[in-house]
Amino acid sequence: MGPARTAWVLTDGKAGDEAPCLGVAEALGCRIETRRVAPRAPFALLMPWGPPDPGERSDRPGSPLAPPLPDLVIASGRRAIPYVRAIRRASRGRTFTVILKDPRTGPASADLIWVPEHDRLRGRNVIVTLTAPHRLSAARLVAARAVPDPRLAGLGRPRVAVLVGGDSRHHRFTPEDVGRLRAGLDSLVQEGAALMITASRRTPPGLRLALAELAGRGGHFLWDGTGDNPYVALLALAEAVVVTADSTNMVGEAAATGAPVLVFEPSGGHPKVSSYLEGLRRHGAVRPFRGRLEAFRYEPLDTTPEIAMAVAREMELREAMLRIGRPEHEWPPLT
Repeated sequence: MGPARTAWVLTDGKAGDEAPCLGVAEALGCRIETRRVAPRAPFALLMPWGPPDPGERSDRPGSPLAPPLPDLVIASGRRAIPYVRAIRRASRGRTFTVILKDPRTGPASADLIWVPEHDRLRGRNVIVTLTAPHRLSAARLVAARAVPDPRLAGLGRPRVAVLVGGDSRHHRFTPEDVGRLRAGLDSLVQEGAALMITASRRTPPGLRLALAELAGRGGHFLWDGTGDNPYVALLALAEAVVVTADSTNMVGEAAATGAPVLVFEPSGGHPKVSSYLEGLRRHGAVRPFRGRLEAFRYEPLDTTPEIAMAVAREMELREAMLRIGRPEHEWPPLT
């Protein structure tokens, strides 16, 4: 689309919502502005069905809706949905609206909606892919390999990226889970692997301590939250990836590398997560983590360009249909 077009990335700031939106906006090549909503109670409790917080009206200082309105809005997360509706009204349809993930308010909530295959939402304006969009483009991976992060470049081989999440809505890391993961990673170390570990804010203290003890033996790397996050570098240099199943975003990003992805499943789970992992298994991208390295090949998965192209096509289609006066119900479906 090019820098002549402007885009807002609209979320409440959660990394799991904001990063996919940024990935699509970056793939489109437009000028990006990050806008974050922060609704107060009781308005936040009514979302996505209720109105935006009146304290964030477009005429209020620091409002996420402050004009001028952009050509495109890419939003994600339930708190952003009322603000998308407000932008559609205020722009009288001039701003093209995109929502990533099911908004729970139906397909008419935006001009285009993306959902993963394991979600049920379908419609003329709904695009469906196996993996979520992300910022881990092929170009970024190539650049990270060409100029390796100095914190990682001196590690031995094989290098194994270890992406650890934590307790979530559907998963819990019990003491037994921590022990299983620790034992599996211990086995990799015995095989001679160099671990490149990153944890998240959700990682339980006991698991974080176990990871620190592993990394402290020497010859491994653990990002402790200081300095730049080497997440892209970890994946770019990895000859295999161990990732916890509580984060479908991390699993999908790992599958963009083409390296074997070994998934550790903590206690709990959800049918949607199981369906997602099964789709990745059918693609040949993932296998369960059994405490050993496994060699297999697959075509790297990156649906971000596909989603970005769908956004560009739909924007061009809408502009063309409006120019010739065709009503929306006569527009062709997404291809």
